[in-house]
Amino acid sequence: MHILMISDVFFPRINGVSTSIETFRQALAAEGVRSTLIAPAYPGAPPDNDPDILRIPSRYLPMDPEDRLMRRHAIRALSGELRTRGISLVHVHTPFVAHYAGLELARALGVPCVATYHTFFEEYLFHYVPFLPRAWLRAAARRFSRVQCNALDAVVVPSTAMAGVLRNYGVQRPLHVLPTGLPEAQFLGGDGCYFRSRYGIAKERRLLLYVGRVAHEKNIAFLLGVMEHLKRSQPAALLLITGEGPALASLAATVQQRGLGEQVRFLGYLDRHSELHDCYRAADLFVFASRTETQGLVLLEAMALGTPVVALAEMGTRDILGAQLGCRIAPADEAGFAAIVDELLDDPARLKALGIEARRHARGWQAELMARRLALLYRNCLGAGERLLDDLEMPATTAGGTPGGGIR
Repeated sequence: MHILMISDVFFPRINGVSTSIETFRQALAAEGVRSTLIAPAYPGAPPDNDPDILRIPSRYLPMDPEDRLMRRHAIRALSGELRTRGISLVHVHTPFVAHYAGLELARALGVPCVATYHTFFEEYLFHYVPFLPRAWLRAAARRFSRVQCNALDAVVVPSTAMAGVLRNYGVQRPLHVLPTGLPEAQFLGGDGCYFRSRYGIAKERRLLLYVGRVAHEKNIAFLLGVMEHLKRSQPAALLLITGEGPALASLAATVQQRGLGEQVRFLGYLDRHSELHDCYRAADLFVFASRTETQGLVLLEAMALGTPVVALAEMGTRDILGAQLGCRIAPADEAGFAAIVDELLDDPARLKALGIEARRHARGWQAELMARRLALLYRNCLGAGERLLDDLEMPATTAGGTPGGGIR
């Protein structure tokens, strides 16, 4: 089977969509599923070593300088080459040029088209288009998502919460809950002592960690409020914020205004295959306050390396946190969140036990298992195999918190 994936973002642009695509492509190969990926070309990026990654000329986006807009005519020009590759199905990963170009290619090739709904746009757009009424933007996002999803043969969602949201929008197409898994390499390596030494962080200092885009919808300002409370009870605690994004300047200014310069440090991007592992290992706790995640993959990444989590259980993170293994669910107020962190930092034995529990829990999200389920979904869309629909419609999580397959 040969699948065509298409996305408006991919590495070197670092985000959850890029990570999901890379993880699934590698794991699907082991299941006998070859994938060709269409993605934007980024100025100055090194060439890909993979002949199955087709880069499309793209242009700058004034309101979103991190991303690029692919040129539709260049995608259309690939249809002849794609016919020779024997494409069986098109899998769209983003709702912009990739969605419309993916549907167009699927029709031209006479194959099914599915998509993964990665981003909760209803709670996202107003951060980037603040001059329009929030209610109008939410209504537009719902209609936009409903129309796009109903044009597909099936929709993949990373969590049960996101499936419920799309059903409420009026999406009628089959919805399959299939989170991004963790490759085996995510459970290996990492040197926390080396990381602390490199960045001048004393080994006895309590270290909190946030990993992800430094964007408004990630609710990082909430974590700064948590640090204000911890400053009284845990004056030596340090919050590391890794990643970059459009909220970086305003958050840095807030840190200075609140006198948190000794409690918060911004590190920028870390190499996810090496230094980020060291960073996870160095942390005592991973903290997360986003309310808009469709999954929350970074929670699993932290758990896989033995770093327990304190987080809000909102949207997609509920599937990961619901079993309450290797984590503590915090209330949506800064003082309450800080109290849980404070309690854990004062109990090293409990922290160690939570870290062991976290690694065990993360094993339920192995990439090989998720890729096997995605391959079943592909074959089901193609009308092949037996009992595939039953396999894909298991409950989204078992009593132990292990993810299942999907819903109708």
